[in-house]
Amino acid sequence: MPLQKPWRDLDRSTVSSAPDRPGVYELGDSSGTVLAVESGVLRDELKTALAYGDGDQVRWTETHTLERAREITSEHRDRLE
Repeated sequence: MPLQKPWRDLDRSTVSSAPDRPGVYELGDSSGTVLAVESGVLRDELKTALAYGDGDQVRWTETHTLERAREITSEHRDRLE
């Protein structure tokens, strides 16, 4: 199941507003198709995604720990396969 968050443009403004906390994020193309599901410290991860042009849009949810973020990511990846 997709993250129940609205898409945001993957740009500098969005990256700077991302929390400096663990979480799960989805990268999407311009039509909202999920391209990737990843986890990590959100602001750091999104800086990298923006630099490499990994998607047009992003949405995320915060978690309390990196371990929980990895668990959620694994669950979400299963649905993409």
